[in-house]
Amino acid sequence: MINSRFRILFIQTTRMLIPGILFSMYLLTGCRNDPKEIDALVNKGNMQEDKATDVTMLFSENGHVKAKIYTKEFVKNEVAKPPYTDMRKGVNVDFYNDSLGIESTLTARYARYYDKQGNVLVRDSVVMVNKKGERLNTEELVWNQSIRKIFTEKFVRITTPTQIMYGDGLEANEDFSWYRIIHPKGIVQVNKTDVP
Repeated sequence: MINSRFRILFIQTTRMLIPGILFSMYLLTGCRNDPKEIDALVNKGNMQEDKATDVTMLFSENGHVKAKIYTKEFVKNEVAKPPYTDMRKGVNVDFYNDSLGIESTLTARYARYYDKQGNVLVRDSVVMVNKKGERLNTEELVWNQSIRKIFTEKFVRITTPTQIMYGDGLEANEDFSWYRIIHPKGIVQVNKTDVP
């Protein structure tokens, strides 16, 4: 009698244990670590970035504010070579004179600032307007803070109150009060006093 009870208990336990073992084996065979999925979840680049939203930065020289930069998303990466700060969701820049009057404005959909070099790269729908109402449209500009100039090798369009100028490449001072199109295209108006 003890034997038959033991057999029944053993059979019932085995019946309950076998499905549990099979289910556990099914789960274990379903768990695999795909290196690509792990990289996507724990991206080393993301761990090296500091992020902030709605950031305003002021650049000053000798106690005078020269520029104010506003961005919706600020992403700083100190371990990159070279270190940089991205403004991925657009950027607005106001350039000031010594009396804090706005000399020009710049907007773009993307900007990257290289801290050590003092260069700012702006891309995608770049628009710069000076206090004379002259408007520059291009797809890329480099602003070099140390020499206070902006450059591009891309196509540019400058709209003034009297004309529209086109060309490839531009050099200008940082407030866009002076500029030169490197390779002008089309017809350009010239004042009679400027012609020899």
